[in-house]
Parts: sequence; structure tokens; C-alpha cells
Amino acid sequence: MSSSTERLTMSADSDRADAPGRLKRLAPVLAGLTALTCLLGWLQKQPCASVRFDFLKTTANACYTDVYPLYYVRGLSDGKLPYFDTFTGSDIRYVEYPVLSGGFMQLVAWLVKPFGVDGRGLAFYNVTVLLLAVLAVVAVLATAYVAGRRSLRTGLMVALSPALLLTAYINWDLLAVALSALALAAWSARRPALAGALLGLAIAAKFYPLLFLGPLVLLCVRAGQWRPMGRMLAGTAAGWLVVNLPVMLFAWDGWKEFYTFSQKRGIDWGSIFFVLQDHGLDKPASDTELLNLIGTGTFLVLAAGIAVLALAAPRRPRLPQLMFLVLVAFMLPNKVWSPQYVLWLLPLAVLARPKLPAFVAWQLGEIAYFLGIWWFLLSVSAQTQGADLSGTLSAVLSLDAPDGGISKDVYTLALLARFVTVLVLAALVVRDVLVPSGDIVRSDGDDDPAGGVLDGAPDVVALARRRGDHHAGVPLPT
Repeated sequence: MSSSTERLTMSADSDRADAPGRLKRLAPVLAGLTALTCLLGWLQKQPCASVRFDFLKTTANACYTDVYPLYYVRGLSDGKLPYFDTFTGSDIRYVEYPVLSGGFMQLVAWLVKPFGVDGRGLAFYNVTVLLLAVLAVVAVLATAYVAGRRSLRTGLMVALSPALLLTAYINWDLLAVALSALALAAWSARRPALAGALLGLAIAAKFYPLLFLGPLVLLCVRAGQWRPMGRMLAGTAAGWLVVNLPVMLFAWDGWKEFYTFSQKRGIDWGSIFFVLQDHGLDKPASDTELLNLIGTGTFLVLAAGIAVLALAAPRRPRLPQLMFLVLVAFMLPNKVWSPQYVLWLLPLAVLARPKLPAFVAWQLGEIAYFLGIWWFLLSVSAQTQGADLSGTLSAVLSLDAPDGGISKDVYTLALLARFVTVLVLAALVVRDVLVPSGDIVRSDGDDDPAGGVLDGAPDVVALARRRGDHHAGVPLPT
């Protein structure tokens, strides 16, 4: 073993040994600030809660949530059991979420049964908010745990994020976000089987954590970490099956609703296809199969590029960098991009690149889109033309919503603001991978604090000859 590898390994071992102590010192601050952000997020929704989430009021005040209306329209208020009982009123016959999310909804429905019938809907919303706030704290602490020397900065970037404040309670996404963060923390602690089990549970709550298997496998292959990879994959399968198998066996039609609904779903307001359909790409809007083909095909091309990057970069990429990139590759060409999906990216973005300027620009883009989508839906619902850019800016500077919402052109600018800022952030992460001296984490002398068995491990498989220290700017394992 070379002296540079010895120094790198000793530094990694020291950081891992100090991680629990570091988190213990930071936990009260990070948990308290996250709780404060979550409280502000709850207050931001109160103008809508006070009118029982009337749709026009929620769009005007930008405080929409799925939680309250779905308590009624998915049959929970009538005692219907997700996946086992059907409901009427739409083309959807069963709860259209993965099993663990449906179980979360049912748990809260049971918890609010002691409340009166008239107050049960708001109780369902408020109890859900409380549990989601706890999950937000878990996600922040887990993210800080895997951040190495930059635990405080990384934790604060997530805890104080405007995106967390605005979108935490739109849907149940924080369940998958927290489980994914715990899975990464377990992997960082070199417990691959537990990491896999937690990742399997995250996949049982939302589909997107499945994408993280790709980066884990690719980096394990490059580092020759075959046994941890196998244990992680086995844990993932076990974690997913233990939740899904009972529902698959006894309520097959309800279980598959999520997958059939995802296939049949058309263009969402937040997708780039919503803009492209007005610029010569209108055929996918009416052809769901073609839309799925374009979206999936584009993702596969981008994923192939990320795989080449993982195996050919001058130094093995850090795990959060690849996880962030593959998630961005999935979201950019997707037909659905809801406002709360920013929560998926948030922990990985700050781990992949804990620098403020691009992060702040991205958060501003997300704020613009968050306001834009609700104000555009206000104009659609009210059947008005909506304010132009000048009118929108004037209303915003007056701390008010534009009367009648915003025009489609203004909404397009908001959508592109989010799209472009995420794309720029991904491009900066790619640059850090190709030029490790620009990676703020590695410039401190760390290798991959979140990498677990990958941290400080030598390369075994690579598509290109490794470049010298003058390219990396930091010691390379050999």
C-alpha cells in the first residue's frame, strides 16, 4: 500500500470513527432548525386549511396539498382499505401509490378515528404533517451523518431549504426521502445489508429510490467490492418483498394500480413536454405509448452516459454525485415532475456539491416554479388570461398573488427556471467528477465520506487509464 493510500485510509477511518460523535453534537441544532422550517411550512398552509383546502383558495395562496382531499377521494374517510377496497368517482379504482405509502395513509386514518366525523379530514392532514416533520428531521440528521467534515453545512442546507418549507406537506414523499437517507447512512457505516433493506423499503414507498441501485453497483464494480454489493442487493430485495408480497398475494389488482396508472398517465404540468408540445412536439401529448418511449429512451441514453462516467472518470466518483446525476437524468425527461419532487433531489444535491451559489440559484428556481404552477392553475381554473410578466412581477413585489393567476408564457418561464437550474447543477457535478480538484469534498483530502466500503478503496475496474495527481489535485488510492 502506498503512503498516499495509507494517509487516505487513516483519514477515512478517523472521519468514520468521529461521525457518531459529530452527529451527536450537531443533532440538537439541526433537529431544532428542521422543526422550525417544518413549523413554518405548516403555517404556510394555514390559509388553505382554514377554508378546508378549497381549490381556488389553495392556488391563489400557493398552499395546496394532496393529503386532505385524498383522505376523502381515496375512500379513507369511508373506512376503505388501500389496495383491498375499490372506490368510485374517477378512472382510478385503488390507491395509486406504492404499498408503503398506502400503508402510511392507512395508519394515519386509523389514528384519527377518535376525532369527530366533521373534524377527521383536518385531523388526518395535521397528524400526517406531524409525522412528515419527524421524517424531515430524520432525513436531515441522516444526511449530516454521511457528509463527513461538512456535516454542519450540509445539514443546514437541507434543514433551512426553502424547498423543504414549501413542499414538505404536498404529498407523502418525505417517507421515501427519509428512508433513502437512512439507507445511505447505513451504507456509509459499512452495513450494506441494512442499507439494502432500508433502500428496499424506500422503493416500497416511492419508485425513484430504485434508481440508486445503478450507482451502487457501478461503483462497487469499479472498486471490486463484490460481497458488499451482493449483500446490499439481497437486502434490497428482502426489504421490498416483505412489504409488497402480502399485498401482491391477496390484493393483486390493487397492488398493480400504481404501475398501470404510471404507464397510462399523460403529460403533467411540470414536465418539459408541457412546453415542448407547443413547439412542434405535440404528438406525444396524445400518444401515451410514444411519450413513455421518448421519456424512457432519453433516460436510458443519459444513464448510459453516467455509467461511462462512473467507470472512466480519472478518479472514482463519489456515491452521492452519481446518485444525484442518475436522479436528474430520470427527472429531466420525465412526463411527470410534481413540485414536491424537489425533496428527492435535496439531500443528494447538498452531498454531491455542498457549495452555496449554484444551490441558492436552484432554490430560487424552485421557488419560482412553486409559485408559478399554482398561479397558472388559478388562471386555468378561473378561465382567465392571467397576468403577463410585468403584472406578475408587480404583484410579487407587492407580496400578493396576481389577480386571476398568470399567463402560460409566464408559467413557461417558471418551469424553465427550475429545469435549467437543475441542469446547471448537474453539469457542475459532472465537472467536479471529471476534475476532482474542483470537488470541495475531495479538496479537503477526503475520498468519499458517504461511500462506506468505497471510501478510500483502490480501483479494480476502469475504462480509462487513471490520470496523475496533477489532474486530481488530491492523493489517489492505488
